[in-house]
Amino acid sequence: MSRTFVGMPVFPPPTHPAFPEAARDAVHNHTLRSNLRHATHTIRAKRARAVAELSDWDRLREAGRLIKDHTLRHLDRYLVQLEESVTAAGGTVHWAVDAAEANRIVAELVKATGESEVVKVKSMATQEIGLNEALLEEGIRAYETDLAELIVQLGNDRPSHILVPAIHRNRGEIRDIFRTEMGAWGRPAPDGLTDTPAELAEAARLHLREKFLRAKVGISGANFMVAETGTLVVVESEGNGRMCLTLPETLISVVGIEKTVPTWQDLEVFLQTLPRSSTAERMNPYTSMWTGTTDEDGPRAFHLVLLDNGRTDALADQVGRQALRCIRCSACLNVCPVYERAGGHAYGSVYPGPIGAILSPQLRGTASEIDASLPYASSLCGACYEVCPVAIDIPEVLVHLRERVVEGGVAVRQGNKVVLKPAKGHAAERAAMRAARWAFSHPGALRTGQRLASRTRRLHPRTLPGPGRAWSATRDLPAAPAEPFRDWWQRTRGGKDGAK
Repeated sequence: MSRTFVGMPVFPPPTHPAFPEAARDAVHNHTLRSNLRHATHTIRAKRARAVAELSDWDRLREAGRLIKDHTLRHLDRYLVQLEESVTAAGGTVHWAVDAAEANRIVAELVKATGESEVVKVKSMATQEIGLNEALLEEGIRAYETDLAELIVQLGNDRPSHILVPAIHRNRGEIRDIFRTEMGAWGRPAPDGLTDTPAELAEAARLHLREKFLRAKVGISGANFMVAETGTLVVVESEGNGRMCLTLPETLISVVGIEKTVPTWQDLEVFLQTLPRSSTAERMNPYTSMWTGTTDEDGPRAFHLVLLDNGRTDALADQVGRQALRCIRCSACLNVCPVYERAGGHAYGSVYPGPIGAILSPQLRGTASEIDASLPYASSLCGACYEVCPVAIDIPEVLVHLRERVVEGGVAVRQGNKVVLKPAKGHAAERAAMRAARWAFSHPGALRTGQRLASRTRRLHPRTLPGPGRAWSATRDLPAAPAEPFRDWWQRTRGGKDGAK
């Protein structure tokens, strides 16, 4: 029986709802919530213990922030240096302004080898641009080799976590996927496969081994790129990355421009903070570094595709640019109460959780209903900021992006300028914010309104009418106090407006 091979589904699909609707459906999935609760609580507890081992964690965190900010301020210079270093080491650098150009470059490079199959290291950048689907349209099959990514691909599913893409699946579901789908992609699952982790891992190893040995082309991302030497770094826990990076004859790496660091010395900071924040390990089991090509070992040809795809526009935003510090550790997802209940698919992006709520709207703009809703996918509790190893103030950026959405504009680069273009919707919220601005700028009207609210508090409704009903449907209206603060201060402290 013939089977149709597919890549991971394009994300978000054209009909994906905005976050509130998607999250409302997700929270009623009890299996999903149970899987997420168990996984995130386990990971966050292990991370806390690993971080507590370092007495200088706060200084490492600040060092990481400073390195990233310095690099972003001088990114134009370091990217040129990176290109020169990679070229001098025998690699070839390609520049891609958007997803379409990156996909075209990779497809042409693969077709130039005469191959129709590639093996892939786990890569958020290639998911972002929909590379697997683009290659499939060109007749090229891309095989994911990370265990979690393999589960997602075999299940025709979408990743729901940065570090653990199949976090929404339990062992029984994984066993069923392996049993029914593995044979269509290569070596079938062993007979009598159970849901024990050791058996599932062994089934994946046997399935992938033949692909590693057969593949002539490998595709990867990178965690870091060192400008001074042209070295790329991939950290991972399974060894599949090492196989993809060393066995194929041609290696193609698609990397976001923000992954650049100036020097080898800078890696010393991130190779301490990344493993502890992501897998709660003191160091990654596999840290692979390569610089161009050599005659004795590794791929004979190396191509680096430097991906912009909205990053330059994000860099132009003085508040939002801090999202580009992200080293993809996923610590913010594991402590987020919203992510824990809604799961990653609700965000409509390959970058879920708090970091996705600030990164995706900047890379894609806030004109769509999905992206305009993401800055609101947070309680602003601040837990994400507390655990971020590069000190991204996610709540600050969320509020900044909410302002952008409410004001009805999205930052778009036109030539050498960044301008605001109107976005759809949010008229009621925009009107409410303008009314609040007027009230706060007229103290007399504000005082009268506060007193009126206190004296009529028993008549206040429990829910808001009209467009406000959507807001009060999921939260309680704050009760008005019996006496406004200004009146209390004046009564107890004396003086006009409370001043002695």
